[in-house]
Amino acid sequence: MVAGCELPVRGPAVPSGQIDRVAVLGVPNERFNIVDSAGLEAIDAEFLAAAARTRRRLGLPPGAPLPRVDLLALSGGGESGAFGAGVLCGWTAAGTRPEFTLVTGVSTGALIAPFAFLGSAYDAGLRSVFTELRLADVARSRGLIPAVFADGLADNTPLYRTIARYMNEEMLAAIARGHAEGRMLLVGTTQLDAQLPVIWNIGAIAASGHPRALELTRRILLASAAIPGAYSPVMIDVTLDGEPREEMHVDGGAFAQAFLYPAALGEARREQRRRGARPRDVNAYVIRNARLDPEWAAVERRTLGIAERAISTMIAAGGYNDVTRIYTNTQRDGIGFHLAFIGSDFDIALPAPFDQSYMRALFDYGYQRARHGYPWATRPPTWGARR
Repeated sequence: MVAGCELPVRGPAVPSGQIDRVAVLGVPNERFNIVDSAGLEAIDAEFLAAAARTRRRLGLPPGAPLPRVDLLALSGGGESGAFGAGVLCGWTAAGTRPEFTLVTGVSTGALIAPFAFLGSAYDAGLRSVFTELRLADVARSRGLIPAVFADGLADNTPLYRTIARYMNEEMLAAIARGHAEGRMLLVGTTQLDAQLPVIWNIGAIAASGHPRALELTRRILLASAAIPGAYSPVMIDVTLDGEPREEMHVDGGAFAQAFLYPAALGEARREQRRRGARPRDVNAYVIRNARLDPEWAAVERRTLGIAERAISTMIAAGGYNDVTRIYTNTQRDGIGFHLAFIGSDFDIALPAPFDQSYMRALFDYGYQRARHGYPWATRPPTWGARR
């Protein structure tokens, strides 16, 4: 009993206001803090640097038009990530899936993002993850008493092992090549001490050649899917002024369930239109691994039932608001908007966490819709409308 109730320990945290001064691997563009001007400028500069790498790869002189840009945002959604995996594999089967210039992912979307970034050659692995995954591959229950004294109800070490089976040296090298071509792979986590979102530049980390790059990438993916309270947070070693510190990272969905392109892209397009120039074509694809309509339920008049329903409502509303925010930005910037989400016509209930029959049915639902030409929505549905 005593051994099972020992409190977890951690290293010294990064002091307040110092998050911008820490180093993880020491790669200058390894991550971005997007809530201050320096972080926004850094991610804008990274996007422009990616465009320059594309120019070099294609042998284009300065000022020459760049090819079309296709952006993909993958949201959170737990086991419902099977929907996004099915859409991507079905899109491949339809023969119309583009090579994405930028892929962003949060939570389960972060687990999909490397496969989406690398293209159809990695569809077999993507399908395997979301149709063969079991709860035992994700988490291990600690039991009620130990969980009270631990850092989460369940131990997510099994999910780390699952991630490590797929995110290997070969996959990391392929991501590095994509980065060198001028494409970007970004994953969001939440730095819980500072209550700040962190966007990790997975491509730059992969391309760094650092001996810890693979381990860090695995831990970032694990952190992005670490639901606070349900699963253990991920502790990431950093240095501040040469001294070791430790950051606590959890699910990126604690701050935003989806994000897409940096402000520099929109600003450049608006400036081009002011000058009368025609900006290059840009398409934004958003895959929401959840429904976008309210799910009615009779709520029992009990404390836990009310609290659980309120939390699920906040999560659903937050996801809808993230999609609406992305849509509003694309309309302002003249970017094509395309949205996929789980419709109300998928009426199979989730019988248990990470139930294989549910995930396979949802994968097939997304796959079949995409294989026959996905009916992308060009604007978010009205909240409350049945779709």
